Amino acid sequence: CNDIEEHWIEPLVVVINNRNTMSEVPPTRMNQQVYKTKKKGAESGHRLLKKKADALKVKFRDYAKAIAETKSGMAADSSSAFFSLTQAEYAAGNFKQKVSEGSMTARVRVGAGIDNVAGVKLPVFTYFDTGAATDNASLGLVGGGKKIQMVREKYSALLQNLIKLASLQTSFVTLDEAMKVTNRRVNALENVTIPKIQGVLDYIDRELDELEREDFTRLKLVQGKKEIQEQEQKEMMKAAESTNDEDIMGTFDAGDDEDVVF
Repeated sequence: CNDIEEHWIEPLVVVINNRNTMSEVPPTRMNQQVYKTKKKGAESGHRLLKKKADALKVKFRDYAKAIAETKSGMAADSSSAFFSLTQAEYAAGNFKQKVSEGSMTARVRVGAGIDNVAGVKLPVFTYFDTGAATDNASLGLVGGGKKIQMVREKYSALLQNLIKLASLQTSFVTLDEAMKVTNRRVNALENVTIPKIQGVLDYIDRELDELEREDFTRLKLVQGKKEIQEQEQKEMMKAAESTNDEDIMGTFDAGDDEDVVF
């Protein structure tokens, strides 16, 4: 029951809002031109946002595909790296303590950049090698040197994939938020703003047509009264002319006058 009430109440609220907006707009030619310009701008913005949303969707799918491929490869890379570490510990013994005693200078840093996609700035992380010297290069001299070197290579590859995955995942989340905002704007223009402007234009057109009909009726009435007045004036002029044309002496009867005695 509540769903049915909301289904009927929402369109009613929109209609009431449109009527309130229409009542605030005087139906003049100038307002008609203003709202035509607004509609043109809204339609242009809708087209641009639609293109932006389509571009973001394409990029979003590319990121989703790249994330799926990277994650699928991460399982094999991580298992291979941990297995190589186990082999190195088996061959060279427990060397973690010796590694922790080193200077711990970072050989790899993460660089941050920005990728612009349809006006949306996406963060991009890159693998950056500082070129620092390798600590504990003497590890594995007794045995297991090749295994330790393999561990370095495996974990370097795993770290590169982790940085790539972090970059893709962060850009994916940012792109998802931008898509939601863009889609909301597109829907607002398509379902609220443009119909509202069109409703105001229809209202102005109806009122202007009504005013034109009233003016036409008024002019017809004025023209009809003028024609009646002109007809009456013509009849009066004809009556005056017929009166002037009559013989005055013909209407005089001498027998009606009394005799004059001198």
